[in-house]
Amino acid sequence: MLSRFNRFVEKWMFLVTPCCLVVGVLFPSVAGLGVPYVPLVFAFMTFIGGLKSSFRDIAGVFRKPLPLLLSLVTLHLVLPAAACGLGWLLFPDNINVITGMVLEFAVPAAVVSLMWVSIYGGNSPLSLSLVILDTLLAPFTIPLTLRLLVGSNVKVDTAQMMLELIFMIALPALIAMILNQLSHGRVKETWPSRLAPFSKLCLIFVVTANSSQVAPYVRHMNGERFLTAGCILLLAASGYVIGWLWALLFRQNHSLTVSMIYGSGMRNISAGAVIASTYFPAEVVFPVMIGTLFQQVLAALFGTLISRKEQAAAHRE
Repeated sequence: MLSRFNRFVEKWMFLVTPCCLVVGVLFPSVAGLGVPYVPLVFAFMTFIGGLKSSFRDIAGVFRKPLPLLLSLVTLHLVLPAAACGLGWLLFPDNINVITGMVLEFAVPAAVVSLMWVSIYGGNSPLSLSLVILDTLLAPFTIPLTLRLLVGSNVKVDTAQMMLELIFMIALPALIAMILNQLSHGRVKETWPSRLAPFSKLCLIFVVTANSSQVAPYVRHMNGERFLTAGCILLLAASGYVIGWLWALLFRQNHSLTVSMIYGSGMRNISAGAVIASTYFPAEVVFPVMIGTLFQQVLAALFGTLISRKEQAAAHRE
């Protein structure tokens, strides 16, 4: 039954995620009850994603670091600069909207990308390395990006943020790789497929819970907010496209291409929302949180495109 559920969700992911978003927006008081548990669920998702990697795999990523470096360039140079330029072009009199747009694309790669990479046959060691490295750098890259692009002097509780990120990402990934090491790879061969259905359930939970936080903004939309949402959608989609173009330009194989697409396109919006609500006016939160409505839908859309491309290639052969 769990296997059937897993196959069903993978096949219809492009519909499952929008439904979760709708439920979160329509019933925020219920869906919001899950928000405090999101870090724990994220940690479990990271553990499942980490089961496909070993210490040797991670070391291999750093021996050939080009895909990792290209993903970081997209995440922290190309897209934040594009967000800043588009913000000043369209909202020159509203620094809060500009700050929110830049913050949305200054946060690190998303933990949930590990699940999508697993579904579509990506390179799990590359994705895991990107998430861990980018997250550990986040307490330094986020304030620096904001200060350089919008002049915001952000003081983040670095110690607290690091503890949360270690709990959600570094520790569960480390445990998963230690299990692989101790079992001589047997865990890597058997556990991921058995736990895959639970990873899908975690995604459904996270998307539904997080979307509840954007409900108040969706219910009070105006012209400026619609335009802001359109900008976030355009920039978010661009991340996936740029990752794909990098992979084509440098002739990466299928698994690396998938990881570069999701590594360049998906962001840890939850971290951005916490920073926005803690250190900035409420208006800054909207551009960050509205990305919640698009991220999983775009991930499912690009997953469908990846599958179709692979099917077409197989048919030609």
